[in-house]
Amino acid sequence: MAMKIDFKRGYPMQEVSNIIKSALMRDARIASYKKKKYGGICKRFEEKYNMNSNVFMDKWDSGKLDDRDDYFDWFAAKKGLDIWDRRLQILAGVNILNEC
Repeated sequence: MAMKIDFKRGYPMQEVSNIIKSALMRDARIASYKKKKYGGICKRFEEKYNMNSNVFMDKWDSGKLDDRDDYFDWFAAKKGLDIWDRRLQILAGVNILNEC
């Protein structure tokens, strides 16, 4: 997929490109931090309940787990991990080419 930037204010394309790259890198750092944070939470639950997070999600989705608070927290952490992991993968695939 190609994206076109149509910037009409007369700024040099190199400057615009640098700003966009910087914003993407900052977002990637945030995504990496969040992925690590939620991954750590999931790991603690995995160790506590001796269960992989993916197995937990399968059991959660099938209704095989009770309503303890830890499970709700684990569910939220796993969803957060998946969201930030996906975002990081998408950002890692972005490459800005300067075509002047």
